Amino acid sequence: MPVVPHQMSGEFDQDGEQGVALETRTKTKRPPLYKVLLLNDDYTPMEFVVVVLERFFGKNHTQAFEIMLTVHKKGMAVVGIFSHEIAETKVAQVMDFSRRHQHPLQCTMEKE
Repeated sequence: MPVVPHQMSGEFDQDGEQGVALETRTKTKRPPLYKVLLLNDDYTPMEFVVVVLERFFGKNHTQAFEIMLTVHKKGMAVVGIFSHEIAETKVAQVMDFSRRHQHPLQCTMEKE
């Protein structure tokens, strides 16, 4: 009989010998993460982008200002990495807030 790592007491096979149960562990996969991006446009005021970063992404003023400059200079910036549900919520919040303030600021998400 082969040696097995874990034995359950009290279980017998057809020959009357004590049987062995193997424990199988399945590795749980981490859910994929998503990058939330802000995209540059020619109309949204820089100050508004800073407010969005502070309000929805918990950035302090200096961090928000630096990210806003990256969006302005490079056309976009990653503003956070989240689970699918949180990323989706952040995008919806930013888009709704922008529309309510009549700004065309675009916020998107993509798989990391």
